[in-house]
Amino acid sequence: MQRQSDKIHTSGRRNFLKQSGLATVGTLLGAATMNVPHVHAAENNTINVALVGCGGRGGGALANALQTEGPKKVVALADVFPAKITALLRGVSEQFGDSVDVPSDRQFSGFDGYRKAIDAVGPGGVILLATPPAFRPIQLEYAAEKGVHVFAEKSFGVDPPGVRRALKAGEAAKTKNLKIVGGLMTRHKRSVQEAIKHIHDGIIGDVTTCWAYRIQSVDMMPLNPRRENESYLSQQLRQFNNFTWLFGSPMVDWLIHNLDVCCWAKGAYPVVAQGQCARQVRKHKDQIFDQYSVEYAFPDGTRMQAQGRYIPGTWDCFQSTIHGTTGCAILGEGVPQPKIYKGHNPSPNNVIWEGKSSPSEYQVEHDVLFDAIRNDKPHNEVERCAMATMVGVLGRLAAESGQQITWEDAFKSDKSLANVEALTSLNDPSPVMPDANDDYPFPVPGQTKVL
Repeated sequence: MQRQSDKIHTSGRRNFLKQSGLATVGTLLGAATMNVPHVHAAENNTINVALVGCGGRGGGALANALQTEGPKKVVALADVFPAKITALLRGVSEQFGDSVDVPSDRQFSGFDGYRKAIDAVGPGGVILLATPPAFRPIQLEYAAEKGVHVFAEKSFGVDPPGVRRALKAGEAAKTKNLKIVGGLMTRHKRSVQEAIKHIHDGIIGDVTTCWAYRIQSVDMMPLNPRRENESYLSQQLRQFNNFTWLFGSPMVDWLIHNLDVCCWAKGAYPVVAQGQCARQVRKHKDQIFDQYSVEYAFPDGTRMQAQGRYIPGTWDCFQSTIHGTTGCAILGEGVPQPKIYKGHNPSPNNVIWEGKSSPSEYQVEHDVLFDAIRNDKPHNEVERCAMATMVGVLGRLAAESGQQITWEDAFKSDKSLANVEALTSLNDPSPVMPDANDDYPFPVPGQTKVL
């Protein structure tokens, strides 16, 4: 990549806060710490819990929440598809019995269900957010407004306006002492935490290159046809990982964990990216590209390479690889336990540190949230979850446009993938509609304007 002007070779976090107008807000919040209200479990120590998004990930999050220490009560469920509420309620009631109290008047379908569920859980309760990422910013915003603690699945948006909105919601939550945990579960894997500490302590010298891989020999997310009399919007919501406006692309939603781990290891966020993407073998009538390759540059000029590929019969690699001046590390999503090596050859003979088995990171993230609530510990992960989301968004914008794009220009963009707040019914037209042949539009590198 060509040399960038000096002005963008500054901290990614500093640019992020500057562009969002939150640097001053953060200073004011620091000065007002003594006046932050206490928002924690009710006097009887029972924490009300509600879930928005009753699919598989939502059901898993709810089970994790109910296995934390102390009394909890599930008081509401919400999903745009009533059948998902019914199915999940049956299963969770059988497993957790008296901890579930969700009568029919607290089962909320429709696009405003998240508001009703947050209202039902009440101030000091917990909302679990597991809908498609496009809806995450408005959900975080409403939870902060209503004084509700949050577990939010990744990603924290799908485009720059959404990321900025999520970040501001997180800052609003801090003023109310609300606790927020994000679904970047690798951050909560204790062996990975230990590995990152070793890297920051210099076990492999200075970090020089990072590689984020999710390349798999599978046909990712086959698209099922529309059901009889089903709208396009309904079909897209049922299979949101097939549509960019809902999940932000594989760069945002699938590579996010290992992008985050690489930036964590480096201790920085990229300032510029360039890349490419293609749809070479995929036949499904959706919006997924079957391969991405994006090169990022950090403020010091070192590089991070991200590779995503989902083509049957190809080589598999699912990990983060970190190279330093004296060694390397392999860790991240897709790696059971991290390892650190002397030199750059990751052979068994060169292992100098290996992580040990640790508790499920999916459970730990909920343990952390509920412990923070019960013991009134400050805990808010919105900024780093939003930053990780923005790394993926920057990569998507660079790849789909075929241009070199700076973090600064991408972050301040007002170009949104969809106005999700305008949706009121499953019979509404989708924000992205196919042509007469059911083919969806695709970005064309060199032609598509993404900013």
